Amino acid sequence: MFKQYKLKNYKFILIMFVIALNTLGVLLVGSASPSDMKKQMLGMISGLALMLVVSVIDYNFILKFSWLIYLAGVGMLVLVMVAGDDSKGAQRWFQIGSFRFQPSELVKILLILFFAYYFMKHEEKINSAGVLLGSFVLVGIPLGLIMAQPNLSTTIVTTLIFAAMLFVAGVSYKLVTGVLVTCVPSFLILMTLIIQDKVPFIRPYQIGRIMAWLYPEDYPDIAYQQQNSIMAIGSGLLWGKGLNNTDPTSVKNGKFILEPQNDFIFAVAGEELGFVGSVVIILLLLFITIECIFIARKAKDTAGRLIGSGMAALIGFQSIVNISVATGLMPNTGVTLPFVSYGLTSIWSLYIGIGLVLNVGLQPKKY
Repeated sequence: MFKQYKLKNYKFILIMFVIALNTLGVLLVGSASPSDMKKQMLGMISGLALMLVVSVIDYNFILKFSWLIYLAGVGMLVLVMVAGDDSKGAQRWFQIGSFRFQPSELVKILLILFFAYYFMKHEEKINSAGVLLGSFVLVGIPLGLIMAQPNLSTTIVTTLIFAAMLFVAGVSYKLVTGVLVTCVPSFLILMTLIIQDKVPFIRPYQIGRIMAWLYPEDYPDIAYQQQNSIMAIGSGLLWGKGLNNTDPTSVKNGKFILEPQNDFIFAVAGEELGFVGSVVIILLLLFITIECIFIARKAKDTAGRLIGSGMAALIGFQSIVNISVATGLMPNTGVTLPFVSYGLTSIWSLYIGIGLVLNVGLQPKKY
């Protein structure tokens, strides 16, 4: 379970990037919603402690329980559908006193662990029909449960994480090319069918968000949050209006965005920290993603490489989706900005993931 590690292999630079980004996140959450700042700060401190503990536990020891990890993840998703708290038409959380736990956030980390084990175990036969079909079925079960909550954004991000891990595991380039060639026209067809309201698994409110993204002037009651986010980011100019400002026209003071500390935290960043602050956040997210990839490249085995790559995919793709929504490049979806948005489950899950990556870094391959 524990090994003798060398301090020189501990990736302090990754920890520095995470702390810097999370500190900015705490300040932004405090500015957007002062009542949530203390919780976010406690989440950061406890998350760091959790990360340090996980970082010294041998990930190969954890992978021995991969099937239990997978079943625990699926079990939580089933349980939240049965006994979870129903809020705003979605059943994604457990309400425990004043604390809300969202299983799908933790499940992303659990699936990274499970598929790191699964793809390593079947590394020699990764392109066989049986292994590929098995992986699709295994990822399809939790994806279907997340989709049913409904939580389309997390479904998309989790699918992208799985696809990235499958690629890193060594899937044939021919298969990748074939999928890409198929996906582009399929996406165009899907968008056409969505506009015509002929896709049964897309909920009415999701269709509304897509239509509001395409034609915001025709759907002002749905598009207002995203449009206000775009204006807020632009209003920050180069240096922003400053944290905790009292400008009545700001998104937080004017209540132009509901709960800006969550999915639209980047709008607060753009308005209060300006272009410079927004670029700093994007660069920190990029540096964390790249550092995870560097650690993955030096991993001693396939499982370590997949854990690092999976976390890089999670942070990278989720950041792209969140920022794209805030800037109007994608339809409005409810996904947090890693280490910046408010949410204890998200923060703790990300710190667990970073702890796993740090442990991979502590066990580099020997040359």
